[in-house]
Amino acid sequence: MQGKKFYQEKLFSNFQLSSRVPETNFYRRLSSVLDLSFVYKLTESYYGKCGQKSIDPVVFFKLCLVGYLENLTSDRQLIEHCSMRLDIMYYLGYDIDEELPWHSTLSRTRQLLPENIFEQVFTHIVGMCVEKGMVSGHTQCIDSAPVKANASMDSLELKVPADELEEHLRKIRYMSTPDRKAKENKAPQEQRNITASDRDLKALKSRNKKWKKDQDERPGAKHPDAKYTSNKTHYSPTDPDARISVKPGKARKLNYLSQLSVDTAHHVITHIQADLADKKDSQCLENITLKLNHRLKNQGLLWHNLAADTGYSSGENYAFLEKLGLQSYIPPHGTYKGGPEGFIYVEEGDYWLCPNNKKVTFRKITIEKNRNNNKKKLYLTRASDCKGCPYKAKCAGKAPEKRITITIYKDEYERAIARITSKQGRYMKTKRQSTVEPVFGTLTQFMGMRKVNTIGIKQANKVMMMAAMAYNLKKYLKFTQNKVVSMAKTIETSKSFIIDQLQLILLVFKQSTYYQMQI
Repeated sequence: MQGKKFYQEKLFSNFQLSSRVPETNFYRRLSSVLDLSFVYKLTESYYGKCGQKSIDPVVFFKLCLVGYLENLTSDRQLIEHCSMRLDIMYYLGYDIDEELPWHSTLSRTRQLLPENIFEQVFTHIVGMCVEKGMVSGHTQCIDSAPVKANASMDSLELKVPADELEEHLRKIRYMSTPDRKAKENKAPQEQRNITASDRDLKALKSRNKKWKKDQDERPGAKHPDAKYTSNKTHYSPTDPDARISVKPGKARKLNYLSQLSVDTAHHVITHIQADLADKKDSQCLENITLKLNHRLKNQGLLWHNLAADTGYSSGENYAFLEKLGLQSYIPPHGTYKGGPEGFIYVEEGDYWLCPNNKKVTFRKITIEKNRNNNKKKLYLTRASDCKGCPYKAKCAGKAPEKRITITIYKDEYERAIARITSKQGRYMKTKRQSTVEPVFGTLTQFMGMRKVNTIGIKQANKVMMMAAMAYNLKKYLKFTQNKVVSMAKTIETSKSFIIDQLQLILLVFKQSTYYQMQI
């Protein structure tokens, strides 16, 4: 007989979440291994003693983790999603008839709690992975990737000289379309003023000309207002910390730079932080290394090898890592040549020998006028040595003497090149590519880090740490430690098995003999 199901809501029902959520459910397993009760003590000083009760800080962190585990970047969407899932309600400690916190409470609490609270929670989860044997600490791979900021390129404002700022703002307010401009300018006064030198501005002007010529086939390139935007001439009033950056083959966007360190043992994230997108990777390495080294030492781990790509290469970084006792596997950038072709360096006297066997002697240390302030050694020949030299036209050109400038970290570069070209260096390159790059792909595509849904670099740092926590916890629950059976134990087991079999045969033989005697 055909059955028909009729639904009628009951006035009273006996329902338990624990009976409906299976023991193997991800969030049920997560609630059994992750204890966040220490967060109460960390956040106690940020709440008053009277007034309306706030959201439970443990519930706040759990909700944030669920957002990244479910790949949700909107707080409003997160609350709606959680209210429809029994396993998530059970994980949060809410019954089906309890209302979840309002979505705006999440953003206010995220702004209330400082970065160090999020960092301590992240360190706690890394400690869990260490205790489970997922982190060796011996080799760390570092890389970076741009993450889209919560600001539009359409809202960019032009930087102007300080004395022309008021007149420029008056003109912009008259000409601008209200729906394409920021409602409120959050940028500080110094960021609104142009600070680039005349030389930089001329370079940008020529680059803008070249950009219009080369990019004439791109959509919108023929528009009269289309121009090459730069951090030196433009800023975002919506998010002053966001910076214009671009990846090859991608559109120019306002981004943050995510710096990430991954342990090579089981791909656990050991450090993550947000940086300004207009910074070079080499400028961020020292800060990352110090923080990561401190965290690993507190966990009782010894760090020995660091692998990174060419973006982190600089003489200062090589010297800094050697001082810390770390073996760096960072390929040097193409600008380092090791010295002029055909010249021989004599280390004992600190001079170069030219093809005509004349000395190019050390004179002084110079500092380049750029944002890195690179220090270089200056070597010069005597004008009399170059006079009448057959190699002068090719070697020195129209200058009266030969000039050689080379970095003061030449020895550090040479040692780095030796490490990279070794067998271990080639292994480290493949290890880095297979370790840190897939982690970035997982975070951006599946763990809610495709976009920062907050404003400011401090808030972006919290977002990235929460995404890394969710990633580590997922790895933690999936991890099963393989028990290695030694050869000695295998031999011992085989020996005992043979003895047992012989004893069994002997017992059967005795029983059969006794039976025959009885007959």
